[in-house]
Amino acid sequence: MNDMARVSLDTIAEDLRRKDEDLQFLSPIDEIIEDARNGRMFILVDDEDRENEGDLVIPAQMATPEVINFMAKFGRGLICLSLTTERVEQLDLPLMQSDVRQRQSTAFTVSIEAREGVTTGISAPDRARTVAAAIDPKNGKDDIVTPGHVFPLRARDGGVLVRAGHTEAAVDIARLAGLNPSGVICEIMDEDGGMARLPELIQFAQYHSMKIGAIADLIAYRRRFDRTIERIVETELESRFGGEFRMVVFSSTLEGTEHVALVKGDVAGDEPVMVRMHAINILEDLLGDHHRQRGGGLQQAMEMVGAAERGVVVLIRESQATNLSDRIQAELGFKAEGSMSTLKDYGVGAQILLDLGVQNLILLSNSPKRVVGIEGYGLNIIETRPVVRDTTQGA
Repeated sequence: MNDMARVSLDTIAEDLRRKDEDLQFLSPIDEIIEDARNGRMFILVDDEDRENEGDLVIPAQMATPEVINFMAKFGRGLICLSLTTERVEQLDLPLMQSDVRQRQSTAFTVSIEAREGVTTGISAPDRARTVAAAIDPKNGKDDIVTPGHVFPLRARDGGVLVRAGHTEAAVDIARLAGLNPSGVICEIMDEDGGMARLPELIQFAQYHSMKIGAIADLIAYRRRFDRTIERIVETELESRFGGEFRMVVFSSTLEGTEHVALVKGDVAGDEPVMVRMHAINILEDLLGDHHRQRGGGLQQAMEMVGAAERGVVVLIRESQATNLSDRIQAELGFKAEGSMSTLKDYGVGAQILLDLGVQNLILLSNSPKRVVGIEGYGLNIIETRPVVRDTTQGA
C-alpha cells in the first residue's frame, strides 16, 4: 500500500472514530422531552454530522428573562419564537417574505412586541414579556404590536415529519412535554462569529450542563406514533422519459396536498435504490425554461431510473398554491431569491419511500447538501449521483 493510500485510510478511520465519540454525547429524545418539561434548556442539532448546526431551545412558557439573557450572552445568534401555524394566524402575523420561492425555507413573520408591560423592548425582561404575551391563549392580535424585538417563526403543520427544522422541532418537543406548543430558539455561534459545529457544541453543552439532541432522533421518536401521508391510488404509466412506471399517488393528511411516486421495478428491501426527490417547478418541468441553471432535471432523472430498470422518482408538490408571477418576478430580480424547496422539507418524500419499502438510496441530486434528518426515517443515502441536464430538450 502506498503512503497516500495509507494516509487516506488513516484519515477515514480517524474521522469515523471521532464521529462515534461525538455521537455518544447525544441524549435520547425522551430525556430531552423531560428536560423541556422541567424548564431546562437543551441543544438541538439538525443532523448527526460534524458539520451540523445547533440551537439553544426551551419551551416558550419557560422562557424567563434569565433564559433570554443566557441566549443573548452565550448563544449569540438571533433569538426567535417558534409558533404553530394556528397561533400565527390568531395573532394575524404576516410572513416577512411571501414569495412562494421562500415558503419552504425558515418562515419568519414580522417582528413583534408586547403592547403592554415593556419599555424599549430589547432588554431580556422585555423580550421575555413579549414571548409570554404572544403565547398566552387569552391574548389576541390586539395584545401584540409590530415591529418589535422578538422574531416569530411559523412552524409547519406536522412538525419534523414534514420539515426537519429547528422551528418545527421546538414546537414538537414542547407539545410532547405537555406544554404550550411553542419554543424559543437561538443559534449557537462560536467566539469568532461563525456557526458552532458539533465538537464546539459538545464543549458548550458540557460546560453549561446541557443535553444535546438530534432532530433525526426526534423524527424517529415521532414515527413510532405519527404518519402524515396515505396512499390514495396507483396505476401504470407509459412515459417517453424512462418507459413504463408504476404511478402511486399519496395525499398529505395535514394539508390534502397530493404527491406522486413513479416506481420502476421492485424497490423494496435493502439493496440500494436509485431515488430522485423532485420539488415540482412549473417553469422548468412543464414549460422547459432553461434560464435557471440549477434544479430541474426531472425528465433526465426519469430516464436514468428507466435505464437502471429500478428506482423511484418522488414528485413533491407545494402545500400552498404556486403563484407563477412570483416565480417570474424572482427570476427577473424583482423579488428576493431563495430556495424553492430546501432539503429539510423532504419529510413527506421520506415517508413515501418508507411506504414503498425503500431502505438504502442512491440519491440523484446536483446538490452537495445532505438531506437533513433522513436517518430518522430509517433511510440511508449510500451514494449521490448528479443529474446531467440536457440543454437541448425539456429540463
